[in-house]
Amino acid sequence: MSELLYEVRDGAAWITINRPEARNALNTAVREGLKDAFERAEADPAVSVVVLTGAGDKAFCAGGDLKEMASASLTIPPPDYVPQPNRTLPMTKPVVAAVNGGAFGGGFLLAQSADLVVAAEHAKLGISEIKIGRGAPWAAPLPWLVPPRIAMQMLVTGEPLTAQRAYEVGLVNEVVPADELLSRTEALVAAIVACAPLSVRAGKATVYAAAQHGRDAAFDAAEQIWEPVYLSEDAQEGPRAFAEKRRPVWQGR
Repeated sequence: MSELLYEVRDGAAWITINRPEARNALNTAVREGLKDAFERAEADPAVSVVVLTGAGDKAFCAGGDLKEMASASLTIPPPDYVPQPNRTLPMTKPVVAAVNGGAFGGGFLLAQSADLVVAAEHAKLGISEIKIGRGAPWAAPLPWLVPPRIAMQMLVTGEPLTAQRAYEVGLVNEVVPADELLSRTEALVAAIVACAPLSVRAGKATVYAAAQHGRDAAFDAAEQIWEPVYLSEDAQEGPRAFAEKRRPVWQGR
């Protein structure tokens, strides 16, 4: 079977790392497959949301394939060694991580790179590189996502957070029983798909603009981000549909 599965349904592209026997570790095939899948989803007008998950119930992704890394004597990996949505891969569409188990190292990188995270109760998330003498420069945004002292603890101890603790510090949006992970992720996806796609993408861009700029500059950036939304056909369709007491028909333009 393919080591990476890709399916589009109900406006969402579902990407599944399919190496449960290897705890969904990131070998070359998976890393290349992730890059292709994210680019495919971003380019597909039928896709409004991207969901990333792992096969099985043990691991979302255990990180890099250490056997492969050892055989290649990998030293400093390039920034795109593991595809990073919103960094090495431009993604205007929201990315949801459905964390079905352990997310460590490169697996944590993928969860951190997502815009929203739904985690199963038994999931754990951690930066494990320190335990094997490797590095985590990709963790630079972590103090923006969680309090700096939490980020510090994760980076200097390598100890993972439980799903509940990750929720408490704001790293995870929701924690659900494992058997409800799929249904809750589908509900979240449906809520996003129901909204005007240009507004959704502008909303995502506004959050990142706030992280990149100071307060006043963030306002200026947000005005530019939202201007084409106001000028779109969908901006007229929404109020018109409300007045006509019907569901809007979004065109994405």
